[in-house]
Amino acid sequence: MMDRRRAMQALGLAAAGAALPAAIGGAALGATRTAAPVRKAPRLREGDTVGLVAPATYSDDPFKLELVEEAIAAMGLKPKRGAHVLDRYGYLAGTDEDRAADINAMYADPEVKAVFAVRGGWGCARVLPHLDWDVISAHPKLLVGYSDITALHMAFAARAGFATIHGPIGASAWTKMSWESFRAVAFEGATPTWRNPPGDEDRLVQKEGRTTAFRRGVARGRLLGGNLTVLTALVGTPYLPDFKGAILFIEDVDEAEYRIDRMLTQLGLAGILGQLSGVVFGQCTDCTAKDGSSAGGFTLSQVLDQHLTPLGVPAFQGLEFGHVDDQFSLPEGVMAEIDATAGTVKLLEPAVA
Repeated sequence: MMDRRRAMQALGLAAAGAALPAAIGGAALGATRTAAPVRKAPRLREGDTVGLVAPATYSDDPFKLELVEEAIAAMGLKPKRGAHVLDRYGYLAGTDEDRAADINAMYADPEVKAVFAVRGGWGCARVLPHLDWDVISAHPKLLVGYSDITALHMAFAARAGFATIHGPIGASAWTKMSWESFRAVAFEGATPTWRNPPGDEDRLVQKEGRTTAFRRGVARGRLLGGNLTVLTALVGTPYLPDFKGAILFIEDVDEAEYRIDRMLTQLGLAGILGQLSGVVFGQCTDCTAKDGSSAGGFTLSQVLDQHLTPLGVPAFQGLEFGHVDDQFSLPEGVMAEIDATAGTVKLLEPAVA
């Protein structure tokens, strides 16, 4: 994973997006404002053709791409490579224009039913000004990926208006848990409740798979989020949707505690945290300062507690999504209910038509 902190660039301009439901906080559910339902892409079916794109960091190893194609084929789908999927331009998978052209082509192609990102890294934000939003909006298709793909998920929510899936990238491990979660959402149109599997450690009290509630209770709202670093870098741009009444889900990797603190502070100062109906913080992989600067400082849980508890809405940490092999597929823009006490996310509507 390349260092995003050296690569992120400010994009400017004011945020835009459609209004989302009002918050529901506390232990009991309250009334919600009616919001326009999110549009749905068609569900995936066995035999469908899906596009493979590389919108961020390069992956110029044909063997690795073959593994991705084999994983897609194992799902019963037919992979179709983007024209520039094996390109390299510095640390990017081709120029901004070429990477955007592959995305535009997949959404214009009637044969392609969904679009999978081969990998993340850095670079998705750079393609946003080059995307054909008229074409993308006119042809709802699932976009699948996580990490840097968060920039595309947020932009699609703001500019295209249909649900996408924050889930494994093409090169992910696609473990049994990850595959079954994705299949339920993308193929079956199910409305499951996601709960971490129980730990199987040889100890009296299990440590694995636990969640921590910062504020207990139940909340409803549209799921929006992804990688915290990438999302924060879009603040102040026209590619971030309206978070009013939303349930924010966030994760990260290789970020020291003080950086998580800094990014949550920015979301708070930007007025985003104060609009939410609930928060789910997933996995933060290797989120400890490597230079010893965290010694005597705040732990990650303490940082989260400082930012999330004062919001007065249900919030919890530890759900299985993020930079981990086993991860749930969370559809962006779909109504969901969280139970911070139980550590669950329940979809209230299908992500696909």
